[in-house]
Amino acid sequence: MKQRLITGVIAGGLFLGLCIIGGFGYHTLITIMALIGYYEFVRMIKMPSFGGTAILGYLGVLYLTFPWEPLNLTMPLQILPVLWLLMLLFLTVTVLTKNEIPIGQISLLFLGMVYIGMGFAYIAETRNTPDGHGLFWTMLMLSSIWSSDAGAYFTGRRFGRNKLWPAISPNKTVEGAIGGIVLAIVAAVIFSLSSGGLLTIGRAILIGTSAAVVGQMGDLVQSAYKRIYGIKDSGKLLPGHGGILDRCDSWIMVFPFVHILMLLPL
Repeated sequence: MKQRLITGVIAGGLFLGLCIIGGFGYHTLITIMALIGYYEFVRMIKMPSFGGTAILGYLGVLYLTFPWEPLNLTMPLQILPVLWLLMLLFLTVTVLTKNEIPIGQISLLFLGMVYIGMGFAYIAETRNTPDGHGLFWTMLMLSSIWSSDAGAYFTGRRFGRNKLWPAISPNKTVEGAIGGIVLAIVAAVIFSLSSGGLLTIGRAILIGTSAAVVGQMGDLVQSAYKRIYGIKDSGKLLPGHGGILDRCDSWIMVFPFVHILMLLPL
């Protein structure tokens, strides 16, 4: 518990400090987190961590999360063409290796690149929103996710009776999930009331609900992968907390979802 607390204070302080400052430093941190997350994913699926094929995935994650905007650079190619070209390269590997690296492994590496790269790219983009309120939106999203986690944990411990998805995560309960949704909405509404009209209550409710529902799904997705591959944590970077994917499994689902559905009033 002591180790977990110390790690949480140090890592949380570093992240929040750079988030408040914003700019190149924060974006670079997000890029590093994304690359470590992909490393954890590659290890989890039992592929060579720095094998030739995995390198394509690292390059894809780097391209998606690179701090183009803080460096005043323009992304050479838009995301969809880049994803298609990377898919072509991944599939070419199966041909060049005469199926020694089968399409199943290639598909997982490509899926992990999109899942992790796009997730962290949207986290960085939220802080760099053109309206100048990136810190507000980032803290809104993170607070909603963290409130959902806290609500699910404490409500589940106190009132949990019905298992949510025991085959994947035996400790999660339906009551806990509902508690997580309620507390996430409360957190988002508090942000709305303190926003000076920047965020309506209706939109805050949608964001809080999305953070809770999609965030809990992100957690279940990660639990499912870990159960399949027989591991407890995705990594050991954060003693007492696991790896980057263990800490950010909800983030990399929620941030893209909220942006794609245009729930942020940008």
